[in-house]
Amino acid sequence: MPETLIVDRGTTGVVVLQLNRPRQLNAINEVMRDELTGVLAATGADAGVHAVVITGAGRGFCSGIDVRNFGSQAVEADDPAIDRLRFQEAMAALPEAVRNLPQPVIAAVNGPCVGAGFALCLAADIRICSTAATFGNGAILLGLSGAEMGMSYHLPRIVGTSVAADWMMTGRTVSGEEADRRGLVSQLVEPERLGKRALELASTISDLSPFGTQLTKRALQVNTDAPGLSSALELENRNQVLSHATDEAAARRRPR
Repeated sequence: MPETLIVDRGTTGVVVLQLNRPRQLNAINEVMRDELTGVLAATGADAGVHAVVITGAGRGFCSGIDVRNFGSQAVEADDPAIDRLRFQEAMAALPEAVRNLPQPVIAAVNGPCVGAGFALCLAADIRICSTAATFGNGAILLGLSGAEMGMSYHLPRIVGTSVAADWMMTGRTVSGEEADRRGLVSQLVEPERLGKRALELASTISDLSPFGTQLTKRALQVNTDAPGLSSALELENRNQVLSHATDEAAARRRPR
């Protein structure tokens, strides 16, 4: 069993991945990074998983990288640039792995969601949060670039360039209410309802055609960057023809 993750398969077709370092607000250390990489790869290859929920144990979602206790691969500012680049690439691979999962991913943000945790959240397909959630990227406050781990790609596409610039260039803490108002999350719920609501969403998706939901996820990702409507329609038309020809689609169209 993973040391830093709780993997819950109690709901048919759904996997809940809970970051499990609650005393550190689920900050990512070397063990968690490697375990999360492995679990995400195994989850993506599991045809029995139709939806994924990512959340945090305790009162936090993820407070970023555990710079004080990362492990043997920790880097210092005076280390060779190539070593610092390799470390950055390994961390950036986490949100990329979340985005590349074939299954729809729901981020259920239960508390502070900062830095690397914010990057994981942004890579999800659906984001919901509790009223206790907060968001931020404090790298700029440490003299670093606020653009890391896919943040400058995902965030402006979700909330718009001006809002993304505000958040990334000031490093300020964003409340759950502001996140909801700006469109970062699709739902804002009371803390005690967050887990249940995330499972409801995941179960709704899991009950649908996996082929249909996965094609929808891919189309959303590709067409966000489509050069024009014609290109977007070309992909949608192809996907619709493919999904229409499946046995599952035929079964769902039969009278009951």
